[in-house]
Amino acid sequence: MRLPPSKPSLVILTLAVLLAVPHQVEQLQDYQLLDWRRIPAVVDFQPRVNPAAAAAEEEPRVSTERVAGGAPVFRITGAEGALDAFYEALHQTELRQPGAVARVLHYGDSPTTADLITGDVRRLLQRQFGDAGHGFCLLAKPWAWYDHAGVTLRAAGWEMEAATMNRTRDGFYGLGGVSFRGAAGAWARWTFRDPGHTSLELSYLTQPGGGAVRIVADGQMLGKVETASAAVSPGFTELRTPRPAREFEAHAEGPVRLFGAVFRKQNAGVMYDSIGLNGASVYILARIFHERHWAAQLARARPDLVVINYGTNESGYLSYIDQYYTKELKEIIRRVRAATPQASILIMSPMDRGQREPGGAIGTLPGIPKLAAIQRQVALETGCAFFDTYQAMGGPGTMGRWYEAEPRLVAGDFIHPLPAGARIVGKLMYQALLEGFNRYKVRKMQQRFTQAGVRPAERTGRR
Repeated sequence: MRLPPSKPSLVILTLAVLLAVPHQVEQLQDYQLLDWRRIPAVVDFQPRVNPAAAAAEEEPRVSTERVAGGAPVFRITGAEGALDAFYEALHQTELRQPGAVARVLHYGDSPTTADLITGDVRRLLQRQFGDAGHGFCLLAKPWAWYDHAGVTLRAAGWEMEAATMNRTRDGFYGLGGVSFRGAAGAWARWTFRDPGHTSLELSYLTQPGGGAVRIVADGQMLGKVETASAAVSPGFTELRTPRPAREFEAHAEGPVRLFGAVFRKQNAGVMYDSIGLNGASVYILARIFHERHWAAQLARARPDLVVINYGTNESGYLSYIDQYYTKELKEIIRRVRAATPQASILIMSPMDRGQREPGGAIGTLPGIPKLAAIQRQVALETGCAFFDTYQAMGGPGTMGRWYEAEPRLVAGDFIHPLPAGARIVGKLMYQALLEGFNRYKVRKMQQRFTQAGVRPAERTGRR
């Protein structure tokens, strides 16, 4: 057998080493030249069984390079180092440290209510860093379109009070912004697409005369949670399963007031809570939520990142934006910082919002760029990070282009993204977080070299 020429063989061997080493050495993983996981997709030429269904699932190809000045990813900006706490938690999950969980609380309005955008970010982060569980879910559906990707929720017998309706008067809405009152016979059932959850933590209100809640996992009783107490205060009880479970139930035995449940797995990874309120604005978190009650919820959640994603519902009221928006946004940041000083905060701008213009074209509502500018400035002033969703998705007129796209990416109100459009925004957000995370790791590595007294020339082997 004839051997290949030595020089080409040496070139091929060298290239193979350059491709393989960054995958094996953690400090060099940001310099990977090839994602080996994509190779099977490249060499798989098998035809689709159902072309129509496949086309519906395919992510629309919308370029954002022109928006980011030629860069492939639209960066997170704001205060320097604002996301370091979150990135450090994410790094621990990447290293698969036992018990490492990077938890995100994402507060938003109607798209978040349906787990649009948030569900896509969750899926991408958990695919990359591990799945620590589905996190917080409400007890029942306050709105028909309430959703949490991968969870089927059924319930009956509950009186539901959302913070956007402001009916409770006491401001007690738990972590998720909805209060559920039920008597004996009220029930809720969460069925997960994927098995593996090992605990449920019930969030409730203790109160005089409170009843019990029976918790069941995969048909087996886990225990009872007693809500009776002389004092009215937030309550939390975690129940662990003897084996990983797919379905959980809560059954009221007497009068109770509940807020939702957190579902965890034993894996290291990401937990991404989608906390959406239909019709929400900054006013809800700044004024309607009872401060001490919400602080107890935030402290119990121990988030590494809190995302504040409001502005769509305010964008039609320019006088409100000018007079009140900055003050309300800063009040939310103050409250979050007081309750969870360890958490990073990311202000996420609203998406574009379209409106019909005199000539018939679909333009951008003037309040959207105005809000994004305010949010960017507030982030700098308060030490928060900022993601300009409006510019990342395409800037002025995006919703008009999305409405006319094939497939269509936004509903006829030029506000709410369809699932395909939400996937684009979710991917933009994920890419921005990942890019910032990689820059964080490079910066940390540079700091270690500096502390060790290693000069740049020594790091690269140059003399």
